[in-house]
Amino acid sequence: MSNDPGRTTAEDQPTAGQEPAADAPSRRLPAPGAALLEVLGIAWLAAMLWSTRAAIGSAEAGSTAISLSAFALPGVISAALVAGAAVALAATNLLARRTADRATLRFLVAVGTGLLVGVATATAINLAYLDTATTNVIAGTAAAAAIIGGAVAAARTAPVVGAAVLSGLGVLLFVVAFSRARSPLFDLYGGDGGSQEALVSAANWVSRTESLLASLLAGLLAFGYLRWARRHAARRDPDAADLRWPAYLLAGAGPGLLLLTAEVILRIGGRSLLDLASALSDADAVAQTSLGTSRIDNGIWVLFVGALVSLIAFGRTLTPPPTDNE
Repeated sequence: MSNDPGRTTAEDQPTAGQEPAADAPSRRLPAPGAALLEVLGIAWLAAMLWSTRAAIGSAEAGSTAISLSAFALPGVISAALVAGAAVALAATNLLARRTADRATLRFLVAVGTGLLVGVATATAINLAYLDTATTNVIAGTAAAAAIIGGAVAAARTAPVVGAAVLSGLGVLLFVVAFSRARSPLFDLYGGDGGSQEALVSAANWVSRTESLLASLLAGLLAFGYLRWARRHAARRDPDAADLRWPAYLLAGAGPGLLLLTAEVILRIGGRSLLDLASALSDADAVAQTSLGTSRIDNGIWVLFVGALVSLIAFGRTLTPPPTDNE
């Protein structure tokens, strides 16, 4: 080694396999189709806002509007959460293409984008909805959900966020579509028996069926998106590292985490509206309690079963290492 401090020798140079410096910026693996997810997220949020406005506007002022607002609020919060994450994911994707990845800058851009989505959502609600006591509650909780969704998009592994957004949208759309099948399934499970026990049993089985199917859909969509992201990354860089099993586990659990996060936002930001709706009558109180329990159960199902399905699907793609024939 040379004694001249101004010279560098071969042993001072970084080797091919040497790790870069800890403070050196790196490139973030992009999430393919982020622009499409952004469009889908905004479209779903707009659809939820429109349907909620139509339902509240068709009701008479007073207790009916309050009850309908409380029933519609969970859907608006979930849509705002997913939309905030989708738009922020597209923004951080664009940032990663133009600059080296820096965690602080990525977080600021993601949260700032979620804030813009939240402000736009709250403004649209205040301008389009009837001027009632519940309007500010809906606007405020939707804005908070969009900001939190934006913060989620600041995660280091963008494909996992993209998988969670796609599968989350799939679950939300499935829940709406499944509403058409609830009545036939309710009768199939013996709900037309007439007894209170039969009604409760049938309702539980319908809820479990919905949660199980939503969980399967979430896990398969998350797995499919990550496989697409892997092929997309391989085309751009054949030496790109493959995603490991924790990424598939987290992506499959992502929709369940989004649903449970939306429930937390609802119970904190929308508590006043839920309490107001529950105070209308004993039937409304029972309905709000039952729906809250059902949403939590559904989120837990999607969380665990979705993660398990995605992980099993990933495991089936693995091949055993070759063995030497003796």
